[in-house]
Amino acid sequence: MTGTSVTTHEDAPAPDDQHETIAMLSDPATYGISGEVERIDTHAAIVFLAGERVYKLKRAVRYAYLDHSTPQKRRAVCEAELRLNRRTAPDLYLDVQCVGRRADGTLALGEGEPVDWLVVMRRFDGDCLLDAMAARGGLDPLLIRELADAIARFHAEAPAIEDDGVARVRDVILGNHASMEALPEGAISPEERGQLCETSLAMLDNLAPLLHERAAAGLVRHCHGDLHLANICLWQGMPTLFDCLEFDPALATTDVFYDLAFLVMDLWHRGLQREANLLLNRYCDMRPEDVGLAAMPLFLSMRAAIRAHVGALAAGQQADAEGTARVLGEVRRYMDDALCFLERKPAKLIAVGGLSGTGKSTLAGELAPQIGSAPGARWLRTDVLRKRIRGLVPEQHLPADAYSLEASRQLYHRLIDDTRKLLEAGCSVVLDGVFGIESDRREIEALARALGVEFCGIWLEAPIEVLRARVDAREGDASDADGAIVDLQSRHDVGDVTSWHRLSSAGSRAELLDRALALCPPR
Repeated sequence: MTGTSVTTHEDAPAPDDQHETIAMLSDPATYGISGEVERIDTHAAIVFLAGERVYKLKRAVRYAYLDHSTPQKRRAVCEAELRLNRRTAPDLYLDVQCVGRRADGTLALGEGEPVDWLVVMRRFDGDCLLDAMAARGGLDPLLIRELADAIARFHAEAPAIEDDGVARVRDVILGNHASMEALPEGAISPEERGQLCETSLAMLDNLAPLLHERAAAGLVRHCHGDLHLANICLWQGMPTLFDCLEFDPALATTDVFYDLAFLVMDLWHRGLQREANLLLNRYCDMRPEDVGLAAMPLFLSMRAAIRAHVGALAAGQQADAEGTARVLGEVRRYMDDALCFLERKPAKLIAVGGLSGTGKSTLAGELAPQIGSAPGARWLRTDVLRKRIRGLVPEQHLPADAYSLEASRQLYHRLIDDTRKLLEAGCSVVLDGVFGIESDRREIEALARALGVEFCGIWLEAPIEVLRARVDAREGDASDADGAIVDLQSRHDVGDVTSWHRLSSAGSRAELLDRALALCPPR
């Protein structure tokens, strides 16, 4: 949904009456099952869960942003839903089936003269929805990594659309403001909606050159359009995107970062800041998106603003005062998020160094969501960048020549260049690498001084037996280091590290994080 207000066209013909169809789809006999048919209602569809199948009926409604008022239009949007969702969930989306009227006047599935149309899907356990898993605390780092990889692959394959990169964004900002103005008095204050719109437009003006550049690079694409946790499930063990925005290709055509922003915002709003930051960083590890991070705060704010005004509209449709108060409480939180995302903090540069096995990546990953403006810092890991330079995913193993002196020099030049671009764009950065050469550490410090950003260097240490045990226990990690590498590193003179804070990582992760945060205070 965009920021446009929800209205009906009163001068158009009345939408079809679907009562008979709904009654037929609610009857277990229709499907030849003995159990009950479960029903889920949304503003634009009614979903019937029958046995091992799901039947999705488009409501005969007409809003400013969609028109399901006739069987022909509902068939077209059902076919679009099937085609578009098969991009990411081909096993879930089975068919488009008619509701037909037989010669005796009764309705049936798949036979007779069509009077309506359904999307037919495989049924999956509701506990496998990622919003349900998030509520149970089930979004572990591996799942987040697989989810980011799935989204990155989808965006890489989505067709690029010619666009200026700015006009669509401006339309959403203004549409959000118009929708908020149309809400009942007291839902969202005039001061807040005015501040949100004014600040968003000012940020858009600053970002316009970047968004033009991203559009020219083909990063405006026909995306998912409704990418939040309730539209992702765990299917056959893998995170699977479904229920994309199907009724208007123009609304699903966005900068790929705006598509991703819905999910990052959803995680952040639920208090899952670490997961949100990890998702964003893994996505950026898989795609060349780093400089575009400057636009992410605006995109997050826009997504939260949409949730706020849609929620405020729903508040007036609750059955009782308690329900209204609960929904308005969520609206309040979304508005707070929308405004908070636009608050920009000065960029910081934090570097975490030490021999392999000292826990650099563990600490860097825990620091990143807490540093700088929401949604946290860009986490640049040398082990990951080394693989990206070779066109490999982080978990693929590199040959020995990838660690030659020349290859390492190229790596550090690339790391410094990427870090500079991010800091100049106003993004905080957490660097994660051995940094065992004194001149490399000095170059990182000099970069921070040259750009006038706050710097904190942390050097981790632990007994050699701890380091060996840690690297030997790794599985599915970006680092190729083993016990032999640790022994080799331990014999190397790392030079003067007195300008960095030396911390022992032999204790607990929580204690180490507390000490690091004391040295590098969060926002």
